[in-house]
Parts: sequence; structure tokens; C-alpha cells
Amino acid sequence: MKRIFLALSVLLLAAHSAVAQPQPKPIKDLKPTVILISLDGFHPDYLDKYPAPTLNMLAKQGVRAKWMTPSYPSLTFPNHYTIATGLYPNHNGIVANTIYAPEFNETFSMSKREEVGNGRWWLGEPIWVTAEKQGQRSAPLFFPGSEAEIAGKRPSYWKAFDDNFPNLERIDMVLNWLDKPRAERPTMITLYYSDVDHGGHDAGPDSEDVKQAIERVDQAMNRLVEGLKARGIFDRVNLVIVSDHGMARMDPRDVVVLDDYFPAEQAQRVVWNSAMAQIFPKPGMEEAIYSALKTKAPHVAVYRKAEIPARFHYGTSQRIGEIVVMADEGWALSSRERYRPVPASESIKYRGGHGFDNQLESMRALFIGHGAAFKKGQLVEPFANVDLYNVMAKILKLKPAPNDGNKATVKALLR
Repeated sequence: MKRIFLALSVLLLAAHSAVAQPQPKPIKDLKPTVILISLDGFHPDYLDKYPAPTLNMLAKQGVRAKWMTPSYPSLTFPNHYTIATGLYPNHNGIVANTIYAPEFNETFSMSKREEVGNGRWWLGEPIWVTAEKQGQRSAPLFFPGSEAEIAGKRPSYWKAFDDNFPNLERIDMVLNWLDKPRAERPTMITLYYSDVDHGGHDAGPDSEDVKQAIERVDQAMNRLVEGLKARGIFDRVNLVIVSDHGMARMDPRDVVVLDDYFPAEQAQRVVWNSAMAQIFPKPGMEEAIYSALKTKAPHVAVYRKAEIPARFHYGTSQRIGEIVVMADEGWALSSRERYRPVPASESIKYRGGHGFDNQLESMRALFIGHGAAFKKGQLVEPFANVDLYNVMAKILKLKPAPNDGNKATVKALLR
């Protein structure tokens, strides 16, 4: 009897679930719509190295770039905001993950939630603000900058970042937005997943952690695809699938302790970003610090701000230190105070990192475009992520704000 009761209970629960979750209605009045999906830390080679059936299906049916070149520094916040604005970090204000702003003597970091939501940091005009200004609704989910009021505008729908918010529930939130009546439905939507980035940091790019992370995000993408098909809009919604950067293998012993090579008291402030450090010297100390690091520090490139090579598009913002130190691929920068050497008794656990020269192969980013506006079944040449703002603006029929993007990429990707 107990078994029969349990079986009946399961059937009743299943019936209740079926009633509680009716089939979505077809959407027949869809405006041009973009869903920008960021898979943090997803190197384009992962598509060929690890099972990802949904992502590969989208890439084969749509348009895929051999790779997309991130902006320097190849860090999370700068590159997401570059994709959103079409402005290099040098121009969009988000010059690193950790930033010092002399104009208001304050420091920004990803963990300082009150600053992340403060519009004074976020310069330029992200695509969701462009949409709102021109009468369209937007719904950026967990995208850097989306929690702040920028240029006097907020998205119609947004949510404070919560990395523990379940992957599949993120998809359901997007689908629920699409189910809104036409007048309330957003046309510019974003999604964000950190799984692959976490897996790469924890165990390196060639790891089981990354493989499992890709399986999880591919399952989420499958849920999105099935949800779009159920609404009859899979081929009409435009999916822009990107990553912000790739990942390099890191040996935890490969660390340059920077203040071993210059007296720390000569600097007014040093802003640390793992593979990059920005030094704001005390008055009269710039030449001494620069000369010491240039001649003594190994495994780094040292530049005066005004002499950073033009290809980095980096060096005029007042939020960039007068001396910029860039670590060689695979090396981390630290101060003596922050440095924790690996004990000789411990085995070496390789990890992953980014923030290096944006033109390194290991830093390459992913791009897949799928939907009504995109070309079909094409592999295109690499392009810079700064170009994507114009691509999204074109799809949404928006007049783009001033930006640094190359409009030739619009022709390369769109039908």
C-alpha cells in the first residue's frame, strides 16, 4: 500500500507540475531583439576541445569568428563594458577590475557593491541605455554596469549581481521577460555565466573543471534554445554569444614581487590587478620608480603612461597610473605584503589567469552570432570586441552613441 501511495503521490505531483507550468504561448509580435550572452573566460578553442553540442549547433547554423580580440587589459569588467559601449577601457572609465579615480579620490573594485552601482564610474553609453533613450525596453541580467544609473537612465528590468543565482533560473527569467506583452517586452537582454571562468582559474584551461563548467553552461543554452523554440522565435531572436577573455595556464610559483625592485614609499598608490599594476608616484618620484623597474624587474614590461604602445589603446585616462607594469604571460604581480609563497612541502597545483597582453593567443575570446539578422553557416575573420556595440545597435535599429568600433564588422557579421 505504501508503494502504491508513493506512486500516486509522484503522479499527482507531476500532474500538478504540468498544470502549474503551461506551454508558453507563441510570440507573434516580436520586435528586433538581441540577447547578449557572456560566457566569462570561454576561450574559442574550448568549442573544439570540450563537448558543447548546443553552442556548436548555434555556431554552425549562424556565424562564428575564428576568435574575438579582447581589449586591454584582458580583465572581466573592462571587457564587458567595452562590449556594452563600443569604447575602449581608456575611454569608458573601467580601466581595470580595480580602479583608482584621482578625480574623486576613490577606489573601485568588483567587491565594493556600493561603487559598482554608482554611475560616476561608468562613462560612455551602454547599449541598454541607448535602447532606453530611443524608446525600447532593456533587461541586462548581471552585466557589469547594469546596476548603475548611467547618463540618467536605468534599464527597465535588472537584478543585483548574485553569482549563486541558479543557471537555469537565469534562463527562465529571460524567457519570462520575453513573455511580456509587446509594450512591456525588452528588446535588449543580457545573460552572464561565470562557470567557465571559475573552472579556468581553479585548475587551468586544460582541466576537468573547465570541461564540467562548459557542460553546465551548454545545458543552460539548451534550455534557452528550447524555450525560444516553444515560443516560435528561435530563428527570429538574435543571440550574441561572447566571452570577455580567454585563459592562460599559471604556475603559482611564477610571481614578480614588484616592490622588491623599487622602494614602496616612493609611490603614492599602487593599484593591483594580478597581471597588471598601475603606479601613481609621489611628486618627483616617477623617474626613479620607472628606471628601477625598467632595469631590474624580470618578466614584465614597464611603460610610462604616455609611452604605452598605441595598439593597446590605453594610456590617456586619468584613472591609469603614470607607470603601468604588464606581466609576461603566465606571471602574476604582487607586493611583498600580499605575497604568499607556495610551501616547499606542497605539490604544485596549476591554475589559470588572464589580464595579459590582449593579442596573446591565450587571451582570445569567443564570438557566435545566431538569429534573423546574422549570416548563416559562416566562419569569419577575427575582430575586436569594441565593434560589437555597433552590431547590436544595427540589429535593434538604434542610432549608436559615439564609439570606437569599426563598422566594417557590422557588414562582416550581418545579412
